Amino acid sequence: MDSRPSDPAAAPIITKIIIAGGFGVGKTTLVSTISEIRPLRTVVVLSDRGTGIDDTAGVERKTTTTVAMDFGRISFRGGVSLYLFGTPGQERFWFMWDELAYGALGAVVLADTRRLVDCFASVDYFEHRETPFIVAANCFDGARQYEPKDIRIALDLEPDVPIVLCDARQRESVKKVLVTSVSHSLQQRQDRLNGEAAARQPG
Repeated sequence: MDSRPSDPAAAPIITKIIIAGGFGVGKTTLVSTISEIRPLRTVVVLSDRGTGIDDTAGVERKTTTTVAMDFGRISFRGGVSLYLFGTPGQERFWFMWDELAYGALGAVVLADTRRLVDCFASVDYFEHRETPFIVAANCFDGARQYEPKDIRIALDLEPDVPIVLCDARQRESVKKVLVTSVSHSLQQRQDRLNGEAAARQPG
């Protein structure tokens, strides 16, 4: 996934991946770690307006929050660009999700194993819209490590949903997450097209 100069004669190919998950799970960090451009952030300082509304349990030291989106970009040889859109984590900003997710190839649900319940909303959102997604467990320092099979059971995920362990601060780790996401999304799309083609065949 190294960034390479694209062929100016080739038509650009742009695809979009959504980075979702609960409040304070590391979405802004993940986008910032991998983006080849200075990421666009809509981060504000937490204020007393969120008191009693935003659940900061487990992330009491967090002082900022994303209120609209994070945006980053990665370019590949052949004129392919991957746009990354990070969603806001708090429920009061979920109205932004439909706009951000429109036209996305797939999604990454970033999870904190100390607060898995916080990513249920993201899982439900993408399942309901039949958007291919993977789960990436962000391994925080000092947090207990769980096997992917245990995370699958806890989140009640289908067997074909990939689960990867990652560190959102490490570029190579984030690359692995995105490669898994794009590969899974393309495979899901191809399987769907094959199924539709088979359904059109005369019996």
